[in-house]
Amino acid sequence: MVKGVIFDVDGVLLNSMPVWENLGELYLQKFGIQAEKDLSEILYEMSLKEAAEYLISHYGLKQTVEEVTKGIVKEVEQFYVEKVPLKEGVREYLKELKERKIPMVIATSGDRKNAEAALKRLKVFSYFEGIFTASEIGSGKNQPDLYFAAALQLDTDPGQTWVFEDAWHAIRTAKSAGFKTVAVYDKANDKNLGQIWNHADIYLPDLLNFNEFWSRASEM
Repeated sequence: MVKGVIFDVDGVLLNSMPVWENLGELYLQKFGIQAEKDLSEILYEMSLKEAAEYLISHYGLKQTVEEVTKGIVKEVEQFYVEKVPLKEGVREYLKELKERKIPMVIATSGDRKNAEAALKRLKVFSYFEGIFTASEIGSGKNQPDLYFAAALQLDTDPGQTWVFEDAWHAIRTAKSAGFKTVAVYDKANDKNLGQIWNHADIYLPDLLNFNEFWSRASEM
């Protein structure tokens, strides 16, 4: 049964993972610098400050850490405001859920301003009854607090609330907290695909067939 839905943003609603994967490369392009092929993997587990320090030392940038950090943040903001697209099928999913009077909220580890800017530009923000961010709640998706806050907004029990996520750690957290989980494929999570496939209540390769989700979820 479906009483409410919680959506992740990056990798589920928005096809935004490529900018995160190639952020260092995009920043260096502004200075006419060719990035090394594995730069995204090198920067993946670094903080923003650490990434800035690496770019400065490795590529001989003349900017300060603060300037590089601000430049990267600006690059991300511009992408959300101007370029990031919806993933295929998202608009139809939201319309179908609204027609069935299923309330929806957002739970994201990302920045509120960026998410709102993109979703408003794409004219889907009005479908949601609220947006909850990890920074505002005070914990990330390795803890269930974000999902519980979203469920309070929906006024639904976790067992009848479906969480759409693409990342393994988020699916694991939501399911352990008693929520129903839908894993949406995103290439950025290929390394954990087996765990995602086996752990989620429903696995979807894309969001092109709403009836597939609805029929399966209605039986659970």
